[in-house]
Amino acid sequence: MGADPERRFEELYASSYRPLLGYALRRCPDPDDAADVVAETFMVAWRRIEEVPQEDEARLWLFGVARKVLANQRRGERRHEQRTAALRAQLAASPLVAELPGEDFSQLGQVFRSLPEDDRELLALVAWERLSPSEIAKVLGTSANVVRVRLYRARSRFARRLAEAGVRHSRAVAFEGSRL
Repeated sequence: MGADPERRFEELYASSYRPLLGYALRRCPDPDDAADVVAETFMVAWRRIEEVPQEDEARLWLFGVARKVLANQRRGERRHEQRTAALRAQLAASPLVAELPGEDFSQLGQVFRSLPEDDRELLALVAWERLSPSEIAKVLGTSANVVRVRLYRARSRFARRLAEAGVRHSRAVAFEGSRL
């Protein structure tokens, strides 16, 4: 091979990017997936630049790589869908799901879901996963002091919203008053 590998790759990219993107866009329902296919195809080309054929054969080689990348992507999606379906079936049969609060907690659940995502995450880690602030700090990658402050604020917001919604339930009151 006579050309510098980096220069060769740049030329290959410049001449083949648009055709490969068009190929991927016509085969992927999501433009982001098409961009991933093109990026992965060029990643393979970069790693194997010494094996990429010359001239027009290079373009055809890239289409072949893109085809394999698409096939791998589809296989991955199918595996993900199968695992998700199996998990849903497992969860449906789980006693943990059967123990979830029913209709009498729907207003409590609505208030909880109205909280910011960060508040919900903290409160759920405390109430459902039974984690301490130091354990939560490890999960979130922060300090226990930061968690304590955020948890105090999240509990305050939750208690305020529960009161605004007129929710006075024993579990809500216990949750509101719990200390860690």
